Amino acid sequence: MSDEFRKNLLGPDPTLLPEEPEVVERLAAGDEALDLAAAHPTSSLVWAVLADEAYAEGRTIESYAFARTGYHRGLDALRRSGWRGTGPVPYSHEPNRGFLRALYALGRAAASIGEMDEAERVAALLRDSDPEASAQLS
Repeated sequence: MSDEFRKNLLGPDPTLLPEEPEVVERLAAGDEALDLAAAHPTSSLVWAVLADEAYAEGRTIESYAFARTGYHRGLDALRRSGWRGTGPVPYSHEPNRGFLRALYALGRAAASIGEMDEAERVAALLRDSDPEASAQLS
């Protein structure tokens, strides 16, 4: 594992999610995230894109639902990659960004609907995953 991902020698190793080349290529080609969600329902990135689109259009409840789906899909992927509920999920590793983006979107939408306890828990998880992620995503 690259030294760039090792920050705390006493803590767990950073979790690095696998790449999703087809999803990334299809998004870059302009495919609709809604279509991609049907074809790639386990992709946190697709759900995060849907959450961001809905939020930008003022559809906060839909944004919340999309973000929550992306968050849960991301947790599943993290666990498959060896994550045990704690430890770094570095933003610098591009495949992690879908999960982190969904997590950020969930916190944003939760705050927008007055779910402040959830927004605070999400903010803490985002900080614990990568203290730099929030600045990159806002």
